Amino acid sequence: MKREQLPDLRNRLDSGEIKAMEPFGRALTRALENARFDPASGEAVWIEEDYCSPPLAMERAEVLDDYFTDLIIVEEDIDEAAGWQQIDDLPRLWKQVLDEA
Repeated sequence: MKREQLPDLRNRLDSGEIKAMEPFGRALTRALENARFDPASGEAVWIEEDYCSPPLAMERAEVLDDYFTDLIIVEEDIDEAAGWQQIDDLPRLWKQVLDEA
């Protein structure tokens, strides 16, 4: 994460700017609003269903590369709900980031 940039990302999410981006805005907004923070690695973690090749290409170009470095895409054949359950015990990213700001 580029921690110093995350307040700007939060503002863009809150304003609806990212949600309005087609075709990925609604899914990306939902994923980032529910993102988690992994204290062991210091990484942001979220689940997002993506059908593009390469994965998250549009999202990276328009949003993600401004706020995150070294995105690691874990390709698992798992449904979105099960993926969220796997990270549900991690603290919420925005609480962690905004509390530290």
